[in-house]
Amino acid sequence: MEVTRRQLIAGAAVAATGAALAPTITTGQAVATPADSTDYLVGCGIADMTGAVAGQGMMGYSNPEQVAAGLLQRCWARAYIVVDRATGKRVVFLTADIACLFQSHHIGLMARLRNRFGSLYTEANVNLNAQHSHASCGGTAWDYAYSLAAFGFKKNSYEAELDGMFAAIERAHHNLAPGSISIGREELHDASRNRSRVAFDANPASDRRSFPNAIDPQVTVLRLRHHDASGDRDVGAITWFPTHGTSLTDHNVLIAGDNKGYASYLWERSRPGFVAAFPQTNSGDMTPNLALTRFSPSGPTSDNRRNCELIGERQYVAGQRAFDTSRAMSRGGVDSITRYVDMSSVRIAGTFTPDGRAATTTPAMMGAGAAATSTEDNYEQPLPFLVEGMTNPLVTALGGDRPPPVAPWMRDMQAPKLIAFPLGLLPPSGWIPSVVPLQILRIGELVLVGVPAEVTVVAGLRLRRVVADELRTDIDNVLVQGYSNAFTQYVTTPEEYDLQQYEGGETMFGRFTLAAYMQEFAGLAAAMASGRRLGRGPAPVDKSRLQPDLLPPVPPDRPMAGRRYGDVLRQPRESCRPGSTVTVEFVGAHPNNDFRHGRTYLEIQRRTAGGWTTVADDNDWSTEFRWARPAGSPDASRITVIWRPPAGTAGVHRVRYFGDSRTADGQLRPVIGTSRTFRVG
Repeated sequence: MEVTRRQLIAGAAVAATGAALAPTITTGQAVATPADSTDYLVGCGIADMTGAVAGQGMMGYSNPEQVAAGLLQRCWARAYIVVDRATGKRVVFLTADIACLFQSHHIGLMARLRNRFGSLYTEANVNLNAQHSHASCGGTAWDYAYSLAAFGFKKNSYEAELDGMFAAIERAHHNLAPGSISIGREELHDASRNRSRVAFDANPASDRRSFPNAIDPQVTVLRLRHHDASGDRDVGAITWFPTHGTSLTDHNVLIAGDNKGYASYLWERSRPGFVAAFPQTNSGDMTPNLALTRFSPSGPTSDNRRNCELIGERQYVAGQRAFDTSRAMSRGGVDSITRYVDMSSVRIAGTFTPDGRAATTTPAMMGAGAAATSTEDNYEQPLPFLVEGMTNPLVTALGGDRPPPVAPWMRDMQAPKLIAFPLGLLPPSGWIPSVVPLQILRIGELVLVGVPAEVTVVAGLRLRRVVADELRTDIDNVLVQGYSNAFTQYVTTPEEYDLQQYEGGETMFGRFTLAAYMQEFAGLAAAMASGRRLGRGPAPVDKSRLQPDLLPPVPPDRPMAGRRYGDVLRQPRESCRPGSTVTVEFVGAHPNNDFRHGRTYLEIQRRTAGGWTTVADDNDWSTEFRWARPAGSPDASRITVIWRPPAGTAGVHRVRYFGDSRTADGQLRPVIGTSRTFRVG
């Protein structure tokens, strides 16, 4: 009989804790029966959170030369609210199509939720996380390390992302209705590979046995249904699987949700009104670029766009299989617990360290190994802190060109890391956050360990073990929910850290970062199990005041010389076949004048007996929206719309462009362009 990865990991968990763990969580309350999994109010909401698609830096690769020049797909916030009708407890789970969920997002959104809902939705019961697309907008963090490559804070994109997340939660709230939640599990073995195998292999064999191919193939799905007068119907799905959002690579300049965004798109397109999120788990060393080729990210094919489709489709298919075979959970109800911890100064008991000795974390330090980047996911090696970063005017303006001395004890606790940049010591209050929220969220039998970082699969295994042990549940019921509520780079095991590969160099708080998280989450889990309240912990630092933007403001629009807004510069061919490329160019305006949430920058329309019907817009995978300045012009815009008609397309079509020009006094005026007709088929 084939031994599955789940059987292996469960066996490892038993060996680690010294006793077989009970299959249900025991708390001060009575254990619920499977039938209680239907005693919920369930709400799902989705909202557009697309930010600047032109002229501003992108987030994920820390490359100042990766500047957005258009839109491949819109970025969405997907929110789910679950209320236990027996206890009144509720939780909010939100996944955003962005690279990282920064503390700027968390602090800003919590304030909006307080203003709108009072004490109903708080930092205690709301989990905000990012699915980690490296094709999202940059400059939305208040932490300078993350806004550096974008040359400062981009308020327009930040507000757009906050607007979308708030709207998604508000819509989920209004969508609450009697419902049920079931759980499904699958395994997916061809959508990730370990990009840091040498570090993974440094872990003990007992850990490595849980991951026979050095990957975490676990797919976990929550299936959400409404039960009302109109009948039973599926309304949403949450599919957890760890793989990086780097299929489109650092040569891409179009905003998109990468492979997980594509997976959501496939599911939602097949079920109108359905909300399908694909959050991460412990994906720190998991790459979708299966070829593992240095500085030439590829695999399964040599086409990055095609790879994005394939990796996204594989997640969608695995998620759909788990969804279709889902079952009632062995426990009902919801719970949550959150506490802020200063990760720069955690005193760690020997119980959680490899050698049994007490240890401590230190202020954040970036290692030289981090400067090498993830060679399997990058074409370029920008060295933003060691090269570009040191010549970036923002560094000088903020005092980063005068790094403070690093105390000997910090070097000892960071060893063997070669410290390249002491981010946690830079003025005025550190360039990445140190006081961050740690959170455990429970939905039925599923437990989410909300970590504000990227966690490798073995580091995730150890975190899951300590939480499962405290909650007396099977380890398969515990998932690391990475990229939660803040962002502090990576978490590796001490053994992985010692090799100082990219992930180890990005493990900011030293060799014992994982041990600190294990200790703090064990305490959180113990408090949740006993129903004990914990204090909030130290207050996070609000860095919203000093947020410079070094990019000059976008000038008022002007049409190209001798042209009017909306003029067609390049018409489509008179006819084409499905799969070919249709290209139309327009005289347009800067796209950042209006992000057109709830609307679109383009439409592909087909002629019907009743007029024109829209068959695709700027959220469809078959379209691209591109922006550029004509040569020598500082204020004109050339808009290019590209469409690849899918198989089966036929009939007479046209392309429409929608924009907004801005005058010198700030007024916006609509711009519309329409191509000539052309036949497909």
